[in-house]
Amino acid sequence: MKKIIFSIIFTMFISSAFAGSCPMMAKNIDAKIEEAQKLRDAGIKAHADGDHGKSEALLNKALELFKS
Repeated sequence: MKKIIFSIIFTMFISSAFAGSCPMMAKNIDAKIEEAQKLRDAGIKAHADGDHGKSEALLNKALELFKS
């Protein structure tokens, strides 16, 4: 009986600890989106300026943000 009660209490504390990480995860995603957007904009500008090598490098760097 003690093991069951301990397990229930332990599970309640663990689930509440993970619930607090949601805002941190959202901020991490927002930061990656913001950085990817800046890289995308710079890549599109480089493409428009005719620097296709730089454009490709910047756009690939933006894509890599979502693979990690």
